[in-house]
Amino acid sequence: MDFEHTSVLLKETVDLVFTIPQGVYVDCTLGGAGHSEYLLQKLGSQGKLICFDQDEKAIENARVKFQGETRVNIFRRNFSEMEAVLRENNFLPVHGVMFDLGVSSPQLDEAERGFSYMQDAPLDMRMDRRSEVTAKDLVNNWSVDDLTAIIRDYGEEKWASRIAKFIGEARAQEPIRTTGQLVEVIKKAVPAGARREGPHPAKRTFQALRIAVNRELEVLEQALDQALSCLAAGGRIAVISFHSLEDRIVKNKFQSWMGKCTCPPAFPVCRCGAKALAEPVNKKPLLPSAEEEAINPRARSAKLRVAQKLQV
Repeated sequence: MDFEHTSVLLKETVDLVFTIPQGVYVDCTLGGAGHSEYLLQKLGSQGKLICFDQDEKAIENARVKFQGETRVNIFRRNFSEMEAVLRENNFLPVHGVMFDLGVSSPQLDEAERGFSYMQDAPLDMRMDRRSEVTAKDLVNNWSVDDLTAIIRDYGEEKWASRIAKFIGEARAQEPIRTTGQLVEVIKKAVPAGARREGPHPAKRTFQALRIAVNRELEVLEQALDQALSCLAAGGRIAVISFHSLEDRIVKNKFQSWMGKCTCPPAFPVCRCGAKALAEPVNKKPLLPSAEEEAINPRARSAKLRVAQKLQV
C-alpha cells in the first residue's frame, strides 16, 4: 500500500514557514510528504530539509519519492528527539519547523493498524510499531479509573465513566482484542438517544486511546520548546492541529513565548521574568477553505498557528 495522504493547509503552511531559499527546514511529521514536497519546490540548491516520522511506511515512501535528492535528510525518529538529531548532524540553527499533528490517512485507512472504529482489526494504534504498548494493553490492563480519566481528558467524552465501566465488565468475561469488540462495548455503554446524535459513539474513545498509546500531548509540549530553541532569529514554527487538546497546547505555548506574564493576579509586580521570545505571524488560527473541506473532509477541524522567533 502506498503512503498517500492529502496534506491539509498545504500552501498556507509552507508559504508562511518559508523565509530563506538557502535555509534549513524541518518537517516534524513527514507522513505522505506533501508539505515537504512543496517546500522542496521553493528551496534553493544549498538549502536543506530534515524530515522526521515514526511510521516505517512513511519513511519508505519518502525515501523512494526523494531518491537522489541531496537536500533531503530523513530520520525515523519521534519529533521529541528533534533537537538531539539536529545537533548530532550539525543542522543547527534551522529557519523553519512544520508540525502536521494527529493520525495520517494511510494509518486510518489501513485496517491492521487498529486506528479506525470503522474496520475490525487488532487493537493496536501505535504510530511507531517498534513501541511495546498497544491500545489492547491499555484497554485490558489499566484500571477502570485510569481508563475513565483518559477517555474523559483525552477524548472529551461525556460518557467516559460509563464506557470505562462497561470495558471493565466486558474484559472480565474475555480479553478485548479487536477494534470491533471495543466498538460493541462502547455502543452498549452509550445510551441509545446519545448514539443517534453527533459523531460515531466510539470516535472520542478511540481518539483518547490513540493519544495515550503514542503519548501525543506529552511529546508535543517537549517538541514545541525544542523547535523554538533550534530556530535562528526570524525563523518560524507552523503547527496544524486537529482537535482542541492539541490546539490548546499550541496556543498556550505560543502565548508563553510572547512574554505573557504567568504570575498570580494578586502579585503587585511581575516576578516570573516573562520575556518575549517570539511573535505571532497570524493573529488568529488559519482554517481550511470551504473548497478544501469539500475535497478533503478530514481537513474540517484543522487549525494552523504560526510564530516567528525574535532576536533576543
